[in-house]
Amino acid sequence: MTSTTPRLARLLRITAAWIALCAAVGLTLIGIKAIGTIDPEYAAKQRVWCMAALLATVLCMMPRPRVVGLCSYGLLLITLGLLAFVILPGVPGSIVPRINSAQSWIDLRVMRVQPSELAKIAFVLAMAWYLRHRNSYRTLRGLLIPFGIMFVPVALILRQPDLGTSMLFPPTLLVMLIAAGAKLRHVGWLIATAVAIIVVSVSAIYIAPRAAGMVLRPHQQMRFKAMISQITNDPRYDDTVNYQPRKAKQLVGSGQLWGYGAAKSATLTRAHRLPEAHNDMIFAVIVNRWGLIGGLVILALYAAMVGSFAMIAARSKDPFTRLVMVGFGGLLFTQATINIAVNIGLMPVTGITLPFVSYGGSSLVTMFVMIGLSINFASQKARSPTRPSFEFDPPEPAMA
Repeated sequence: MTSTTPRLARLLRITAAWIALCAAVGLTLIGIKAIGTIDPEYAAKQRVWCMAALLATVLCMMPRPRVVGLCSYGLLLITLGLLAFVILPGVPGSIVPRINSAQSWIDLRVMRVQPSELAKIAFVLAMAWYLRHRNSYRTLRGLLIPFGIMFVPVALILRQPDLGTSMLFPPTLLVMLIAAGAKLRHVGWLIATAVAIIVVSVSAIYIAPRAAGMVLRPHQQMRFKAMISQITNDPRYDDTVNYQPRKAKQLVGSGQLWGYGAAKSATLTRAHRLPEAHNDMIFAVIVNRWGLIGGLVILALYAAMVGSFAMIAARSKDPFTRLVMVGFGGLLFTQATINIAVNIGLMPVTGITLPFVSYGGSSLVTMFVMIGLSINFASQKARSPTRPSFEFDPPEPAMA
């Protein structure tokens, strides 16, 4: 009892993590209201998931950071096993249903679990544990191991296929490497290489479609074509591939400053027949219902959450918790940015949910796991690590 009381007191102490919790709850409540605009039944289910997510938050507040780190490799291996399971040939469709041409879920009857959501958290934890005391990533060759680890879940997720979720891993790893002390010129080379690959791949869609097929599936190539045609005001894909992003842009634009309110927005959304309005395109529903003000509130809540993660990382002396919080911030920022960019027509449709807002149990619980761990890590006593946290290049000897 005596050891439990100080621990509980530290957890309840006001820290930057409670800003993240308030922002997460705010986003979730807005999400439930927005989902109710489309389908009240989905909103009722999301309320149940919200209770499960808050329970996950409490559970993740309990273990000490070192215990979380020691379990991180095992958690990643379990997650990789689940990712491999959903793409195994011969698995019955009743267990691994095919939804929107993707095998991404495991049907447990009472709920559907999406292993790729768990993989995001497991990857951040395992990578933070790997990087916490190493200096190998200070060389370009040393970066091969972190990227090799990243390649495994990304390859399995791409096989589902789920291009959107796989896109979250590289930016998350890059911000973690920068925080750990990787040389900026090496990171710059990696970013330049990635941009070159993207440019070549998109160009190949028009110049050499067969070669582009080695990287992008036919429906993914069509999405890039549709996005470019949308930018150039070419209407050829308006009623096919471009239908979803075009309708989302119309709903966003018509919301103006204050939006239409619940009743009229529900009517407009149904009239536009926006696909996945409760999920991938929920931001368009929010802006249509609450206008530009509603969209700015969403952005402010994400900014508050990412900022709180950065504050926890800056105040922590433990390299593992510091890197985990940086990874969570990078993951959240990347996912929210991609989803919103898709809704306003700046990126092709990727199938990424809006964190804390979109309908979905796996996504919501996973996001609140981040909140629980952030409260946990922020409550720890500041103590110096047993080893130097990040080993940079030693200073050159002074000239005689």
